[in-house]
Amino acid sequence: MVWHTVPIVQFYNKLKIPMIGLGTWKITPEQVRKVIKTAIDLGYRHFDCAVIYGNEAEIGEAIKDSIDKKRVAREDLFITGKLWNTFHRHELVEECITKSLYNLKIDYFDLYLMHWPMAYKEGSDLMPRYGNRILYSLVHYVDTWQAMQELVDKCLTKSIGVANFSIRQLQLLLRGASIKPVLNQIECHPYLNQESLVSFCKSNGIAVTCYSPLGSPDRPWVKMGEPILLQDPKLKEVGEFYFKTPAQVALRYQVQRGNIVIPKSVTPARLKHNLEIFDFKLSCEHMEEIDSMDRGKRYLTLKSVSDHPFYPFCEKEY
Repeated sequence: MVWHTVPIVQFYNKLKIPMIGLGTWKITPEQVRKVIKTAIDLGYRHFDCAVIYGNEAEIGEAIKDSIDKKRVAREDLFITGKLWNTFHRHELVEECITKSLYNLKIDYFDLYLMHWPMAYKEGSDLMPRYGNRILYSLVHYVDTWQAMQELVDKCLTKSIGVANFSIRQLQLLLRGASIKPVLNQIECHPYLNQESLVSFCKSNGIAVTCYSPLGSPDRPWVKMGEPILLQDPKLKEVGEFYFKTPAQVALRYQVQRGNIVIPKSVTPARLKHNLEIFDFKLSCEHMEEIDSMDRGKRYLTLKSVSDHPFYPFCEKEY
C-alpha cells in the first residue's frame, strides 16, 4: 500500500489510516467529481464520505474513473462511510451501508462510522420533520452498535467507529462492545481543542479524526461577528514564523497531537497546500500558544435537536 509522504495512524486492530484526508461535506455533486480526481492526482488517498452529504454517487464515479485509468488502485485508497440517523434500527444498518457501497461503486469500506448517537424516525426522508421539528426514534446507540459489529463479520467494512460521541457515551458503548470503536470523529480545531475528549479516546486506544479543523469558514449558518479561526492573529504570527499559512498551522497542530484531519477544499491550490504540512514541525512553545487559543467554540451545535435524549454536546468536553 502506497500513501506517498503522508504519515499514518495505526488503529488498535493494526489497520492504518492516512493522517490527512479530504472531507466531502458541502462539496456539491457538480463539483465533487473534479475535486476527487484532482485530489487523487495530488496524492490524497483518504476520503471521508457520508449519506447525508448527498454526493456519494458522484464520488463513486470519480473514484471508479481514477481506478479504471490506473491513476490509483482500490487497495491504496482509504474510504470512510457513515451510518445516517434514520438507519439506527438493527435491521436497517446493513441496508444503509449496502446503499452507500453501491453508490460509491466499491465492495467494502475501510472505516464505517455511526454518524451521530441520535436516531431519527425511520423512513425514506433523511431529515424527517413535523413542521420545524425533527422527528426522533428512540433506538439506543448501544443497540445500533451491535448491528455495526456484524458489518465487520460480513466484510462490508474493515473497521468501525463513531462520530460526535461524548466521553459518557463512549464509556457506555465500551461496556457492551465486542468490537470497540477504532475512532471517534469530532469537531476539533484551535478554538475547540477538545483536550479531555481527545485524552479519553487516546487512553482507550481510540483514534481521533478532526472535522472542521480549519473552523468551517464556509458553514451556511455563519453569524455576523463570530470569530473566524483562520483570521486569528496568533495563527497568522505562528504561520509567518514557519513561512506557512494559518490553515497549514492549524492542520499541523492537530497532526502533532496525533490526530487525523479531514479539511475540505474545492480549490486545487488549497488542496495542495493542505498536504504541505509534513515538512515543518511546530515548537513546543508554539504548540502551547495554540493550545491557549481554546475558547470552547463549537461551530456545529445542532441546537435544533438538543432535546434529543442522546444529544452529545451537553457535557463540557473542552
